[in-house]
Amino acid sequence: MFVSVVLDPGGIDSAKAIAAILSRHSFRKIQKACWECTQINEVQLTSLKHEIDSVTDYYDTLRIYQFPVNSNFAVTELRHKQWKRSVYGAKQNKQ
Repeated sequence: MFVSVVLDPGGIDSAKAIAAILSRHSFRKIQKACWECTQINEVQLTSLKHEIDSVTDYYDTLRIYQFPVNSNFAVTELRHKQWKRSVYGAKQNKQ
């Protein structure tokens, strides 16, 4: 699965902690605040979210973009210490 993480850390300490976690999970830094990995599964992603949750605070924001998730595109956002997930897919044409 392809996963991209975009960071908007509230402080330098959480930015460093999140970067260390992403590096441990084989993510590569693509841009200043964007990390990507093409070889991660759902179990590893769940572990990653728990690790990120343990080092973030109310002021940190990040988004995780995943594809494919049951042939759909998923966006998971951490904002104000709450995770929210949205799944987007193509509409099926009925005939």
